[in-house]
Amino acid sequence: MKPIVFNGKFLTVAPTGVHRVAEELIQAFERLMVNRQLSGELPEVTVAAPTTAERKPGLSLIRFIRQGFASGLPREYPWEQINLPWIARNALLINLCNMGPIFHPDSLTMIHDAQVYLTPASYSLGFRLWYRLIQPLLGRTNRCILTVSEYSKVQLVRHGIAPAEKITVIYNGCDHVLTHTPAPDFVTERGLERGGYVVALSSTQAHKNIQVLFKAFADQRLSHLTLVLFGATSRETFENLGFEVPANVRFVGRINDAELSALMVEALAFACPSTTEGFGLPPLEAMILGCPSIVAPCGALPEVCGDAALQADPHMPDQWVEQVLRLADDQGLQARLREKGRQRAGLFTWDTAARKLAEVIGLKVLDPSVEASASATKSR
Repeated sequence: MKPIVFNGKFLTVAPTGVHRVAEELIQAFERLMVNRQLSGELPEVTVAAPTTAERKPGLSLIRFIRQGFASGLPREYPWEQINLPWIARNALLINLCNMGPIFHPDSLTMIHDAQVYLTPASYSLGFRLWYRLIQPLLGRTNRCILTVSEYSKVQLVRHGIAPAEKITVIYNGCDHVLTHTPAPDFVTERGLERGGYVVALSSTQAHKNIQVLFKAFADQRLSHLTLVLFGATSRETFENLGFEVPANVRFVGRINDAELSALMVEALAFACPSTTEGFGLPPLEAMILGCPSIVAPCGALPEVCGDAALQADPHMPDQWVEQVLRLADDQGLQARLREKGRQRAGLFTWDTAARKLAEVIGLKVLDPSVEASASATKSR
């Protein structure tokens, strides 16, 4: 099989949810190689990034290279559209972060959602125009378009990115959070009590819909609980944009994986009020850690969370108040949701995603149970 090159442009910036998917999927793909789960001769696999890459993936078999752009512009769009196709000229190029070069002869691109069409207010004009220009071209020129849910597939077809027969769904995994030991004392050092707070992502993007949680926690019925927001967006930023932020909202800023795990493990619930999501990774991350989730019945959230999460209308703060109180007042419900959440989230693993990717690109993937049985027989 021809060599494989993963587009590593995502390594040039601070990680986002989409970048997390790329990094975890590449690492899981390497585990298939290390654990001999791919039949036949292994292809040469490389992650190619600009010289400005701030991070280096922890890989052993997969090669990592940095290469600049001849004009002295080593990052962003010029590198991806001009230099990357040359680096991968004789290889299958896999782009996992929504974008890729339009003039590469053999590419796959993972387009996570159609948010630039569904919620344009979440993005700048330049960003929207670039995505609306490039993604339909990728849909026409790529061997295959990948996406992360059936919901996203429907939206990509609806907005003319690619026909349904050219789109393959590969669900994200969420089991990466199980590899992080929760940071000891992180919760207590911030004056939070176990079960006394609800966690959510801090974001000003329109579709993240944080205002419904602000309105819910302004209700006196939730005055004894705290809404804890993690992420770069601060109270000052929200207030400067005209949001009314209640006093019982706490901002903890950017935190690492161990701190986020600690925050979720001790929380009453994780709240995701988004009006649309291409997948919805944070609720699953919470669920696999045993933290009940409350989600809006929008986008891919019902598809992903199933009946293992509570639901509340994204435009009705009263429903969020009622679901939080229902959970706080019912220990049995908490226990049932923890168990159902772990079971549901456990279906979404990076190894499963990597196996699906390998099959899509034409590699034969061995059945792990058969391989394990064969190994056990040889060891006798």
